Amino acid sequence: MGDGDEPIRLFSGPLSMFGAKAQIAVLEKGLEVELVMVPFGMDRLYEPKHPEVLRINPKRQVPVLVHGAVEIFDSTQIFEYLEDLRPEPALWPAGIAERARARLFELKSDEVFFPHVIRLMGLSGEPDDPAAVAARDGASRYYGEMEALLADRAFLAGPYSFADIAFYMAQLFGERMGAPLTAATPQLLQWRDRMTARPAVRQVVGPMASYLLSLGRPIPDYLRPLATATGAPLVRPSRLQIELRLDDWRS
Repeated sequence: MGDGDEPIRLFSGPLSMFGAKAQIAVLEKGLEVELVMVPFGMDRLYEPKHPEVLRINPKRQVPVLVHGAVEIFDSTQIFEYLEDLRPEPALWPAGIAERARARLFELKSDEVFFPHVIRLMGLSGEPDDPAAVAARDGASRYYGEMEALLADRAFLAGPYSFADIAFYMAQLFGERMGAPLTAATPQLLQWRDRMTARPAVRQVVGPMASYLLSLGRPIPDYLRPLATATGAPLVRPSRLQIELRLDDWRS
């Protein structure tokens, strides 16, 4: 249950980058949420669409969050709602300017960096295509920008925030699509290790990694221990109950 008497339902998908962002956020907030994992298959993807997703989101996509009379979609809007719903632990910085910068980093992750990854998805069999080369170059430039940010801080906006969740998931998909991090960005590699060690992150990306392996798809090396730790690959019933058990993931 969330705050009050109304349950929270979050609609996501096994390979939804934006859904995973919302899943990590609810876990970081310590909220008990009913996770509705919509049907997915590599042949038909998310068809047929879940009727609640169709009803609520005109874009016909996950994530969708339902909390009583509140019905919202878009991972960024879900971030904002969760921060108002449960202010602690805070996932936006306290200062006005710092919070604005963090929101900008979250936006840029989705709207500046991730379009490079989308281009690579469409050119997965053509790595030498000029558009694929340009997309990798664009991703590399963005990595350089984030590397500079991390020169004097552990997380992108100073304290851990939604901005880190957004870029972690976007970069994970970038890694899969041929835009990996390299030794050229050591601070960014260390940041990714810090992110991967977080219990909420592990609880979401571990099943995703297992699911990819179950399909015979490659996964980044840094996710292999999480896929092993989760055991069986993620199954696809209509509903899964999720809880955050910090002790399960303490090293």
